Amino acid sequence: YTNNLSNRNMPEPIWEEIYEKLPTRPEQRQERFDMFDSFDPNGNGILSLAEVDKAIRDVLAIDELFDAKPAIMRAFQAAKACGKGRPDVGDDYIEKLEFKRFLVGLRQYFEYWVAFKRIDEDDDRRISFEEFSAAEETMKKWMSNLGDLEEEFDKIDENDGGMVLFSEFCKWAIGKSLDLEDDDN
Repeated sequence: YTNNLSNRNMPEPIWEEIYEKLPTRPEQRQERFDMFDSFDPNGNGILSLAEVDKAIRDVLAIDELFDAKPAIMRAFQAAKACGKGRPDVGDDYIEKLEFKRFLVGLRQYFEYWVAFKRIDEDDDRRISFEEFSAAEETMKKWMSNLGDLEEEFDKIDENDGGMVLFSEFCKWAIGKSLDLEDDDN
């Protein structure tokens, strides 16, 4: 197994496989419910992060997606924050009606993860200003409104740590409508 993200260029079959395996369209409701059931091994109608992680490996079986733990975590957090239908379910779980939001988020946060990894040249899960600057031309392909690099970097680096973390990058990417050039179906 090789990490296809390390060369900063996702092969097309991975994107195709993601589109095929994530039932996010309205007409795929039953397929989505069936997938939820396959993610829920104990049949209790809720999913923990551990169950989701295991199912991404075993049910979806897309290694690149399984290895993108920060993207999985962001999608899980976003889905469980959508609001609960069942008062007996704690905030640490995803319900069946939140599952579509999880799948849509997983696809989106995976795209952000791929973009992040393409900028993070030294693979330390942080982006320095040097890495950010070096990726200017690449980022211009992903968004139409890339401003002054120093100002953008300072905006993204919310904790003023001198490095951009994935969570910070995601907030910025959402605001910029980041869209990779090679992921469209």
